[in-house]
Amino acid sequence: MATKAEILAQAERLHAFFRNAGAAPVQTAILQPAGTLLDLYGEDIRARAYVTADAARGELMLRPDFTVPVVQMHMKAGGDPARYTYCGEVFRRQERDPNRPNEYIQVGYELFGGDDPAAADAEVFALFSEVLSPLGLRAATGDIGLLLAAIGGLSTTPKRKAALRRHVWRPRRFRALLDRFGGRAPVPEARRRLLADLRARGIEAVMDAAGPEIGLRARADVAARLATLLEDAAEPPISAGEAEILDDILSIRETCVNALAHLRDIAVDLPAISPALDRIEARLDALAGQGIDVDLLDFEASYGRTTMEYYDGFVFGFYAETRPDLPPVASGGRYDALTRILGQGRAVPAVGGVIRPELVLALTREGGQ
Repeated sequence: MATKAEILAQAERLHAFFRNAGAAPVQTAILQPAGTLLDLYGEDIRARAYVTADAARGELMLRPDFTVPVVQMHMKAGGDPARYTYCGEVFRRQERDPNRPNEYIQVGYELFGGDDPAAADAEVFALFSEVLSPLGLRAATGDIGLLLAAIGGLSTTPKRKAALRRHVWRPRRFRALLDRFGGRAPVPEARRRLLADLRARGIEAVMDAAGPEIGLRARADVAARLATLLEDAAEPPISAGEAEILDDILSIRETCVNALAHLRDIAVDLPAISPALDRIEARLDALAGQGIDVDLLDFEASYGRTTMEYYDGFVFGFYAETRPDLPPVASGGRYDALTRILGQGRAVPAVGGVIRPELVLALTREGGQ
């Protein structure tokens, strides 16, 4: 097993590579305000982060990754075009797998700004591909923007679209919602009885019969939720054809060129995805310009749906096919929407990624390199 000193030496090598590519080195505090992360990701983040409290600063988290604090730093400085690199520890709770480390080093590269998002995506991916090339890793790519565009093109209510968008990073919840909205899943008995009671007696009568308020949710919040349930139950289901189209998109796992051709066929029936496909095509051209063989590059439409919920466009990862037990050696993607949130409405294009140097070191030693 590698020592921490050896891992840090590997991390410095990777960090130097990104510095030599023109990135300015930056650092962020290990203790981050918990409120920002909770606002972004909700209470789910508590399951994968270490939370503590300070009498003066309130609730804090050990840094779960660098992207959010780096975006905050960049937007506070004005949001001008920039390239950054960083190196340091991140902390993740591992309640399900005690063998996975809960503290490890990340080395990252982030690119902000520019007038050509496709070129920026290609630049970042090509840098990661170059520095990892001795390891012979498999690269996977995807595009969250494609999925969001497909959801936006469904013939259903804005509230249903918002719910699907909110859970696109939670595949099981997303599938359950799509099946419910499409009428492919039976209504749970408890909900069916509640809806029947609401229709027969009205919201206020049902709430009065439920007894006194308990917990933190106000009566108005409960009433609004019940009204939403009634409203949704009255809506027609998403058509079987549209649900099947979305299923088709989510199942795509081909080379990039073949995937794009398949998606162009799908766009005949779901035109809303066409702008996303144009962006994918522009990115493939830019990747080819960087020397990436796009004819062999994999595209998985569902890739990136189990990571932190800030990616909204291109996503990528690098894997050791001989070690399926290992997490991605590197991963990244585009997160324009995150800059808008943390920039208080002002947004800049942004794309980046991270590498885990301890995995690079382990695979290098296995390969005798």
